[in-house]
Amino acid sequence: MELKSFQPFEPQILALRKRAKQLCGQINSLPVQQLKQRLPLYQQLFAAVSSAFIEPEFYCDYGKNIFLGENFFANHHCVMLDAAEIYIGARVLLGPAVHLYTATHPIDAKERAAGVQMIAPITLGDDCWIGGHTVVMPGITIGARAVIGAGSVVTHDVPADTVAVGNPCRVIRSI
Repeated sequence: MELKSFQPFEPQILALRKRAKQLCGQINSLPVQQLKQRLPLYQQLFAAVSSAFIEPEFYCDYGKNIFLGENFFANHHCVMLDAAEIYIGARVLLGPAVHLYTATHPIDAKERAAGVQMIAPITLGDDCWIGGHTVVMPGITIGARAVIGAGSVVTHDVPADTVAVGNPCRVIRSI
């Protein structure tokens, strides 16, 4: 995983974050059954979306870096910190309270104090199922059809067609 430097306090970045928070608030205030009213908000927020069902409360930093495949589902309380791109394939299922983090902070305290963040994209392949309360760290790719067990912390790539669980998350078998 190669991390890039990111400056989150530049005025245009702050404006994008404010816009995303407003759209997330609007999305979270609408009943989930109002799909026709929610889809235009999704289309304003995300870089790409065709069909999605997102339970409230959903939060992201920017939205413009999130690419959702068709028939995406996110259960309650999902968070996507999208300073870098998040690519989510078709028919991906996120359990409750799944968190996708493209951003982290430097180890060096002086860099942290200067406000620098480090970022790397996340990719979830088609037909993945990510169990509840899972955290996916920056720079991770989870292959198509993989299943991640609830409560996992994904710190390394997970191959396609596998089941992986734990903290740190490890492959336990092939599908």
